[in-house]
Amino acid sequence: MKPVYHFILGGLVLVPILPVVAGSPPVPYPEGYREWTHVKSMVIEPGHPLATPFEGIHHIYANTPATEGLRGGAYPDGSVLVFDLLEAVRGDTAIGEGERKLVGVMVRDPSRYGETGGWGFEGFAGNSRSERLTDDGGAGCYACHQPEPEAVFTRPRD
Repeated sequence: MKPVYHFILGGLVLVPILPVVAGSPPVPYPEGYREWTHVKSMVIEPGHPLATPFEGIHHIYANTPATEGLRGGAYPDGSVLVFDLLEAVRGDTAIGEGERKLVGVMVRDPSRYGETGGWGFEGFAGNSRSERLTDDGGAGCYACHQPEPEAVFTRPRD
């Protein structure tokens, strides 16, 4: 089996390509996600183990059901989390946002995504709403997310 890179919220994992999960519909692009709750941001800099390909500025957004899940620990159907990765542009004394590298999406719907813990996973390249980065029905993403409570890495800030 040929290994490929798969994104995760805030990280990277090298996993083998798995067969496309039968019956799992594609995850839709999260229109309007930047108007949702901004959960937190972080920067991965050169030298970090996940810098290739996740170097840059990370913003995490949650829709209303996902925000409730972050607070209570259980994610209702319809929860959507978005990982927005932007290039980090370094100036003399500041780091600013550059071009978008990818938009990662997790959608909670156990009836549609039962094979991947009830979550659908997808990555969209750059500013594209249609160029998908996963080719395995989200199985590679789920393989990394599976050990996390509710498959979510993000924790709310006080």
